[in-house]
Formats: sequence, structure tokens, C-alpha cells
Amino acid sequence: MTGTVGSPINAEALAAARLLLAQMGIAATDLIDTAPTAPTFAEAIPRVRARLTAGTARTYGTHFDLLESRWANRSLGGPTHHELEELAQMVQANARTNRASRGGTSAVEHYVSAVRCIYRYAEEAGWIRPQDNPARKLPIPTRRASHRYAIPSGQVAEICQIAATSGDDPELDSLILRFHLETACRRGGALAMRPQDLDRDQCLVFLREKGGSDRWQPVSPTLMRHLHDHASTRHAPFNGQLLRYHHGRPITGRRYDYIWSRVSESLPWVATQGVTHTLAAPHHADVGRTHIQLRRGTSFRRAPRKDHWHNRYLRQSPSARSRGRTSRLTGEPHPLARGAGIPTPPKALTAD
Repeated sequence: MTGTVGSPINAEALAAARLLLAQMGIAATDLIDTAPTAPTFAEAIPRVRARLTAGTARTYGTHFDLLESRWANRSLGGPTHHELEELAQMVQANARTNRASRGGTSAVEHYVSAVRCIYRYAEEAGWIRPQDNPARKLPIPTRRASHRYAIPSGQVAEICQIAATSGDDPELDSLILRFHLETACRRGGALAMRPQDLDRDQCLVFLREKGGSDRWQPVSPTLMRHLHDHASTRHAPFNGQLLRYHHGRPITGRRYDYIWSRVSESLPWVATQGVTHTLAAPHHADVGRTHIQLRRGTSFRRAPRKDHWHNRYLRQSPSARSRGRTSRLTGEPHPLARGAGIPTPPKALTAD
């Protein structure tokens, strides 16, 4: 070792340095700045998948498969920022095209999220250093405007008429559509609904939806009565799924596909315009018309306003939400409009 270039270090100084490092528990090799050894994509991705929820794993799965197929034996520390961007461009170019397409930006958004997920795990595991992370500055594309739009009430009535007069269980299909019209919830919220989530006295339904969100949602007395009758006649367990077939088996998302395929056959404009999935009424109090949710995704927002009124709606109390909107939509007064109290969530949902 040398002090200044060309001058040897004093032996006593070197001994003192070694003694000090030993007392501090530091080895000489610890002072050398070396990058950690990162595993390959084939080794890392299965570990990342194991940490994700089922929904997130499905969303990222296509992009995990892509990375494993292209760079299976390549170290995580190998790809550069530029290479990841090139792969993003390929993902966008090969994205599936349909009526709801927005130029592949959604596919790229999921790709970037998947890559960041892998490298975030790599940082936490100590496989790469933050400054060596090529995904940190990988840009997420700007979302394009939604293709959703308001459907006139007359056309909504046509859809409901077809559902109520055809199929193998018109009663069930009518109840499903009426429920979504009043609550504006996603199909997952309807499928997760249980008899114990119904507050019959105050006409409230406790909805559990995507991302772990939950809320008390006002419904009309008529809908509440039909939900109770449905649960009773089809023998839904108190803590089991409420919506069921005649023989008592719980419905799945396939029931929605059946409804919309049947409606599309009778109403060609439904198929032409790509109207599918869930009927929904607007949450915001100043929007009076009934709308239809055209496809899966984030809740309907009224363009061009930039404020997320859906989030504001969820923060209001059930009493505030029920006044006006539910009554205007159904023509029935709601109990909470008279100042009833706010219930607590069903006991099974209350945190320990």
C-alpha cells in the first residue's frame, strides 16, 4: 500500500489502521466499492411472482413471461435503460387492438409497472444498488381519454327490457341490472355481496370492491326488498354469496357475459358500440341522467372535469349520498333522507 504516489506507508501507521478496522469490525475488502451479484431473470421473476396478489400477478404475468423468454439467462444488472425502453416500444406495437384500445398505452403502463416491480424487489434483496437500477427512470405513458360516454335512458330501458323478457332466468338478470343501475358498483362488488351486507331498515348495502375499498351504498326500498327475497328463496347462506341461480349455486362473471351476449343479439347497436359489462348510474349529485359503464376499468368520470368526483363521493356519508340521487333515480323516498344514523360495517368485516 502507498500513501501518496511513490511513497511507502509507514509500517506502524499500517498496523494502527488494521487494528482500528478490526475494532470496528470492518474488513479491508469492505472498503472496496463492488456491485452486488444479481440473479438472472429466470431466477428472480418466480420469487417476485410469489409475493404478488393473484390479481397483480395476472396483470403483470404477460410481461413477466416476455422478460423470461427474452432474457432468461441474463442478469438483472445487464439490461440498460435504453434496452428496457426498446422493449416497451415493442410491447406498444404488439398490443391487442379492439374498440377500447388506446394505442397500446395501457399495455406499456402495465409493462413498466411489472419491470419496476422486479427491480424494486431486487433493490430490497440487495441484488442491485439504487443507482444501478435501469427501471427507475422508465417513463409511464400518459393515459389517453376514455372511450366511455353516456347512454340515453331510453336505450338503457331497452337493455333492461331484453334482460327481463329473455334468457333462462330473467328474474336474476333483472335484479343484477337494477342493482348496478342503483349502486354503480363493479361486477366484483355484486359478486362479493352477502345477505349479511344488507341493512334492510336503512336500505343500505355494504359493498366490497376492487383494491380493498368498501362503502355503505344506499339503495331503494324496492331493490332492498328484492335482494332479501332473492337471498331467501334461493337459500343464500347469511355469510355466503347472495346472487344465485335457481338451484342455489352462486353466479360467476360468466353470468354477465351471458346477459350481454343475449342483449347484443337483440340490440345490434349494443354490439356495434361495444356496450358491455356493467350498468351504472353516476355517483355525482349534479349528474341527473342514467349512464352505462362501457367496459371494465376505472369508474366513469365526467369529462372534461379533472377532479375525481368518484373519490369525493366515497368520502361523503351515506345520508348525504342518499339525498336526491337515489330518490331521483328510483322515484322512491329513502330512509336516510329523514336523518337516520350511519351503521357500522358487518361484524365479520370489522378489524380485530
